[in-house]
Amino acid sequence: MPIENIYAVRGRIFDIQRYSLHDGTGIRTIVFFKGCYLRCRWCCNPESQSYDIQEMTMNGVKKTVGRDVTVEEVMREVRRDLPYYRRSGGGMTLSGGEALSQPDFAEALLRAASGESIHTAIETTGFADKTVLDRVLPYLDQVLMDIKHTNGEKHREFTSRDNGLILDNARYIAERANELIIRVPVIPTFNDTDREIADIARFARSLPNVRRLHLLPYHRLGQDKYAGLSREYGMGELEPPTPEKMRRLLSVAEESGLICRIGG
Repeated sequence: MPIENIYAVRGRIFDIQRYSLHDGTGIRTIVFFKGCYLRCRWCCNPESQSYDIQEMTMNGVKKTVGRDVTVEEVMREVRRDLPYYRRSGGGMTLSGGEALSQPDFAEALLRAASGESIHTAIETTGFADKTVLDRVLPYLDQVLMDIKHTNGEKHREFTSRDNGLILDNARYIAERANELIIRVPVIPTFNDTDREIADIARFARSLPNVRRLHLLPYHRLGQDKYAGLSREYGMGELEPPTPEKMRRLLSVAEESGLICRIGG
């Protein structure tokens, strides 16, 4: 793709969030892509799953979710916080949905930000062809990748996809990324036992160059969005893990030798 054309590349997003502190190093601007390959039962952004532009009702107000934008339009928003990036070591993070489901747009955005000396990161499931990974990794300073479970059958039950490609790609990314941080959404009835967290932490520790693991406690903040989309929330009335339980799981993860923490 000729460098002079990257700012005209178009993609589909549903939000741009400024001044985020939990999605990569420093103060960041998050670009939320439309479309995802997984259907995680607990997803807090169900409006991200479909690539289609949708209508969602929140607090009695109907709004359109999804819009088509150019790289230049996104970069105008990203540039607004340049002073904060420089002071904090922050930058732009691609999220979703799954940014790798729009490889042309993801690559062009990362190339634009990297070319303007803006730190780049991605939050990803890692579910993508290696040809896509090869396109984006050269322009990424940081990869935040979920490892949700080591058991393929249970992974499929709760996310709609087997985890074979994801685990394989985790090693592929670890061998090539500037920095890979493993993140684990801690979900009741899915992966919140000591053994399951220990298995994930051991897998993460086996990856080359991986030093950090983040445990992300389950929450229900996106539950109302399901009703707004006329969908059923897949986790029912399950309660988030208690602080005491999260501290215990943290100590279990730390036994792997990784630097672990609760939160992103």
